[in-house]
Amino acid sequence: MQLCRRRLAPGETDYELVWLSVSIASLAGAAAWFALRLPWPQCLFQALTGLPCVTCGSTRSAIAFFHGQFFSSWKWNPLAFGFLCALSSFNIYAFIVLTTRVPRLRIVNFSRAEKTVARFLIIALLALNWIYLLSHWRNF
Repeated sequence: MQLCRRRLAPGETDYELVWLSVSIASLAGAAAWFALRLPWPQCLFQALTGLPCVTCGSTRSAIAFFHGQFFSSWKWNPLAFGFLCALSSFNIYAFIVLTTRVPRLRIVNFSRAEKTVARFLIIALLALNWIYLLSHWRNF
């Protein structure tokens, strides 16, 4: 795996523009949802089993995060909090890259072993988050 800086090649997908646009549209959609006082999303898994799913608490975590209550956001769902921190960092990077037109960061040359490790880490993070949520499910 290598991290390199390079300019966008002709015809190459502009991931910074795509994901920054998706992020802004999602935030606008969520803000509109709550401004219109539409009902809160319900967790089907929790309704059927009485236990939290892997993503339970993500909405409350996001609301706390965007109100600057970071510890509360962490308590609701650590994985969602980590994702929101990473997404915020990426959005700042994408905005800077798009406005200044500097070379982009790209991760290239993933080996098969590195892909396997990345998959394992993702599954482990999901499992650890679910264990955390299950150990605190009475707080929901």
